[in-house]
Amino acid sequence: MVSSNDSDEVLISRYFGGEMPAFETLYSRYRAPLYRFMLRSLRSKAEVEDLYHEVWSRIITASQRFSDATPGAFRAYLYQIARHLLIDRGRRATLQLVEADDPPEVASDAPAPDEQLHYADCGERLLLAIDGLPAEQREAFLLKEESGLSLEQIAALVSAGRETIKSRLRYAMKKLRELLEECL
Repeated sequence: MVSSNDSDEVLISRYFGGEMPAFETLYSRYRAPLYRFMLRSLRSKAEVEDLYHEVWSRIITASQRFSDATPGAFRAYLYQIARHLLIDRGRRATLQLVEADDPPEVASDAPAPDEQLHYADCGERLLLAIDGLPAEQREAFLLKEESGLSLEQIAALVSAGRETIKSRLRYAMKKLRELLEECL
């Protein structure tokens, strides 16, 4: 029986053992964060949809060779596929940030209208600020914040050193803090 507490590596192993609910659990676990990561890299939702489905298609067909039981290995593998597809697509066009259409979830005790305007403005400014980061900083930031990958996993994914990734993240965070000082 599949449990939502099972590790990704256990779930992918069970899926290839014939348990379809294991794949459904993996898919639902990564549906939102993977989609957001890809959406923030492209302007066209249609292209994101195509690439997003291509990621899962590759998992289904190619990951039968995936057998790394190291915690976090499947997540890194998943985002590596997504990143490679984005790079391939980026070679044909410029990668840019887009704003998600999904509105943020609002708590039951909603803020006052002026606070809502402030939050909306800050959200727009954040997206623009992320879009304005140099490509390497933006990529490191999105891989860290959207995917939850570790510094080591990001470093391996982009073929850079761990300290380089730390620097990219530090510069990205410094720039974002400067640009969003009024929102913090």
